[in-house]
Amino acid sequence: MDGRGQKKKSLDIIDARTDSRDILSHARQQANARDFDDVFIVDIDSHIDDISAWPEIMDFIEDPVIRDAAGSFSGGTKRGAFHNGTPGLQWQNVWGRIPHGQGLKEDVDDKTIPREVTLSRRAMDQMGLDYQVVFQNALLYIGMHPVKEMEIHLAKAYNRWLVEHVLPVDQRVKGLLYLPINSPEAAEETVRKYAGATGVAGFTITSSRHAPVHSNEYMKLYGMLEEADQALAFHSHLNWQDEYTSQLNRFISMHAISFVLCNLVHLTNWVINGLPERFPKLRTLWIESGLAWLAFITQRLDNEYLMRSSEAPLLKRLPSEYISEMFFTTQPMERTNMNLLEATMDAVNAPTQLVYASDWPHWDFDLPSSVWDLPFLDESAKRNILGYNAANLFNLEVPEKYQKRAHAAE
Repeated sequence: MDGRGQKKKSLDIIDARTDSRDILSHARQQANARDFDDVFIVDIDSHIDDISAWPEIMDFIEDPVIRDAAGSFSGGTKRGAFHNGTPGLQWQNVWGRIPHGQGLKEDVDDKTIPREVTLSRRAMDQMGLDYQVVFQNALLYIGMHPVKEMEIHLAKAYNRWLVEHVLPVDQRVKGLLYLPINSPEAAEETVRKYAGATGVAGFTITSSRHAPVHSNEYMKLYGMLEEADQALAFHSHLNWQDEYTSQLNRFISMHAISFVLCNLVHLTNWVINGLPERFPKLRTLWIESGLAWLAFITQRLDNEYLMRSSEAPLLKRLPSEYISEMFFTTQPMERTNMNLLEATMDAVNAPTQLVYASDWPHWDFDLPSSVWDLPFLDESAKRNILGYNAANLFNLEVPEKYQKRAHAAE
């Protein structure tokens, strides 16, 4: 049976219009087999179909001139207005073999609530989620926009649309709001306006950008986030236009490296320049770079620091000790070598610092079973990674039924 109480059917073909409940039918089977109704699960990186909603988002642009100009795109439909696409995005669907990865175009009958909420509910019900933290698709590369002001216009419009149109409808849907840090003042205004707003779990910096995170112009922003008790996430993205990655002649090569490279650079700058010491209560999260790189960077930075500690005068501990207090997402989880995966999870204190992410509906999404089925984690660690770590990170309320279960276990 699927999440609608209907008998599961076989699909002759899956395309962008296939009902996501059918695409995720095996996820529901897994949830039933593992009794996920008894497991608190938070997906902290899921993407709503904001590409389809882009014309509506354009109506939230504050500047009347820019808002009116959006109507000149795509024959007046506003689709793709002002967007700076990146080479490679169209390659993700593997020449059409994974069409839903380019966007969900399925039918939604209920017009009384936003379409995006309906799609989120479908995914949550099939995967057995208690919360879904959503992140924008359309702004993942906007930090590289050649028109600096356009990042501000689009970020403001998107954040307003999400906070006013989507988040109030279902308390299970939470949002990470976009920080346009190419303009520190605009990013600070975003925090002032939305910190603590209904449904806002925290704030995000997209990692595909050439903006050193340790620049002094961002210190006020970090201080504001720390004082407001808001988490700061760095969401990686592909970049085939960088001077290094442009040398890669296959999507598989670029995808493997670019998602890691941007967060690797930003995390290194964050640690070596002593930001964990300057903002010790600011919780940071690194999204969608996988896990394999962490074993490398923790050991590499420690090795360099022990030889050249004078170049990192703000540090009072080894770089790996600061990294082990940060949060990281599971997806995409590299599972080809379980020994290496176990060692990596040990290096980053997975039982308290790792959080589950699906990256639904992208082509390489991971289900909760990717964590639950790991042979080297005990049940407590699995439950922490799937839900409780995210609750601590984002100050999420744990449903009462799980609180009762925890008390019973004690």
